[in-house]
Amino acid sequence: MTAPRDRPHDRQGGAPALIPGELAAREVGVAPATIRKWVQLGRLTAAGRAGRALLFRLEDVFAAERATRRTQRRDGTKTEE
Repeated sequence: MTAPRDRPHDRQGGAPALIPGELAAREVGVAPATIRKWVQLGRLTAAGRAGRALLFRLEDVFAAERATRRTQRRDGTKTEE
């Protein structure tokens, strides 16, 4: 049985869809600048490009967000995202 075709990860034979940084930021509830900062800090790696825009796997964005939250809880401080 196949999943509905409107889900992003079902495109291209099951490969995850790549989304631009602005949409990625919206999905995890952060500013686009935060996505760029995570890339600078090595917490997130772009999976592709569309022109000048970096593209990300949504699962990677969620993993970076979780890792950032864990670090903040462990340190007990709000760090620069």
